[in-house]
Amino acid sequence: MNAETSTSSVTEAAARGASPSAAVAPAVLTTGLVRELLSDRKIFPGVPDDLDEDAELVLDSLGLVWLLHVVEERYGLVVEPGDEDIADLTSLRRLTEFLGAAGNPGAGTPEAADGGERVGR
Repeated sequence: MNAETSTSSVTEAAARGASPSAAVAPAVLTTGLVRELLSDRKIFPGVPDDLDEDAELVLDSLGLVWLLHVVEERYGLVVEPGDEDIADLTSLRRLTEFLGAAGNPGAGTPEAADGGERVGR
């Protein structure tokens, strides 16, 4: 997985015309937040509102691209999943864990303390 978090995402979001609060990532992307992102029936028509965390989840390529776009717009988090990552996004729980790890690259490493850089996993 490659992920990039911008230390100046609020400034960059403001420059793009987005509200600063929209570009601030929450400390943790929760299952509830990810479920909310999947609630757009125009993009994800087959995802039920009460999707269990471990129920099978199938995202088509357009849906995944849209989801990652919304994550970037709302939370300032740029995520570039690799083929293996995409193959593993098979449930709400796994998707939440993936986005959480992308939002906190290299947690506990010196790079994370410096605001993080693009991380390859």
